[in-house]
Amino acid sequence: MAEYIKHKDKLLAIIIPSDFKKSGIHFFTSNELSQQLAYMHHPEGKIIEPHVHNPVPREVKFTQEVLFLRKGKLRVDFYDDGKNYLESRMLCAGDVILLSTGGHGFEVIEEIEMIEVKQGPYAGEEDKTRFKGITKEEAKIKSE
Repeated sequence: MAEYIKHKDKLLAIIIPSDFKKSGIHFFTSNELSQQLAYMHHPEGKIIEPHVHNPVPREVKFTQEVLFLRKGKLRVDFYDDGKNYLESRMLCAGDVILLSTGGHGFEVIEEIEMIEVKQGPYAGEEDKTRFKGITKEEAKIKSE
């Protein structure tokens, strides 16, 4: 089951655990998000017709990112837009997370390998405002 992390009706993140399974195509995101995330599970022989993507103007105001954790263990700390700490989650190899709104920070618990996907072009330090985060002792790790 995917976990939707919200604060005051704002979607902070979606976590898809490594053991998520569902037949067909399942979108986790609403059409309003600038980053779309879906899971696909098709049987052998399924044909996905060749296609091209049409030029459709889109406006992106905030960067959203998707992390694919391939190896290791990662603590994700969630903050509201005012940089106030809310809670944390632990990600393990195979988990996927979409970071939508609010702030976030990380601590590598076990050496990680991960892939990040986000809208571009990347504007370097203009893309983000850094702030002091919590310590591992302050982390409130919630598990389902």
